Amino acid sequence: MAAAMCRLFGLITLRDDSPAEWLVRSDRSLLAQSHATPETSQRDGWGIGWFGDAGRTHVVKGVHGAFEEGERERFVETANQASAPVVLGHLRHASNPLNLPPEQLLGLANSQPFEDHTALFAHNGAIPFPNETRPMLGLYEPRVQGVNDSEVLFWLLVRNTHEHDDPLQGYASTVGDLYRIWEGQGRPAIPPFSGLNVLFSRGPDELWAFCLWTGDHGEGLLDPTRRYYQMAYAELPHRVVVGSEPFDDERATWKNLDSGTYLHAKRENGHLRVTTGRTPIPSSIELRPAPA
Repeated sequence: MAAAMCRLFGLITLRDDSPAEWLVRSDRSLLAQSHATPETSQRDGWGIGWFGDAGRTHVVKGVHGAFEEGERERFVETANQASAPVVLGHLRHASNPLNLPPEQLLGLANSQPFEDHTALFAHNGAIPFPNETRPMLGLYEPRVQGVNDSEVLFWLLVRNTHEHDDPLQGYASTVGDLYRIWEGQGRPAIPPFSGLNVLFSRGPDELWAFCLWTGDHGEGLLDPTRRYYQMAYAELPHRVVVGSEPFDDERATWKNLDSGTYLHAKRENGHLRVTTGRTPIPSSIELRPAPA
């Protein structure tokens, strides 16, 4: 049985393309994933973000499931509107490490993608100690607006990326920070995170995808042969599409992003350069499986 967790979509193109094919129309679109079964419905928010004029971010969010009446219409309208070189999409199934009342988990401030006007970010997974992580954000800590642990992760990645001027090293440092916070809590049975699947972009010329998880969280949402956190990407003419799992059933089109790997797609001189590899997580970090 698949788990009920967030879902990701990312697109980078050489020209301003509509993402509606993968967000709305395809057999395994993000909209289809939002209500694959009643048990796995993504009911806690959605969002689509892209880079507009002068490379400024533009984000439209919803509070409830993208499949629900009223939200579906806005989701489809936004998917058709978001014609841009980089587009991120997100479906939210809220984690609750702070043990808040369910009604406090919802709200536009807690829906993703998150942005800081020049960067876009979307996350699938959870970090168990968001309050303990916030002091590590430094000058970015006051920018946290909601109660979503993913927002704390966003600002931690922004801080580390700015420090290294490199998202790959910034992500690796973020993993290290979360591990040290976990150690500071006495190395509890709960791991330092369940999943750190992240889509991140600092502008219309690049897209990063990071895949990392601990433990076994069941099978894929629409494909039982996949593990739930295993990401996928497709290199298509003039574009690269990446997500929590393939957006159609053309198996030959899709390649896997497994735990501990990354993808970097960059627009250069009229071409898309795609790099994949292992994330340089320090060898001293031993990630334990999540408890069953």
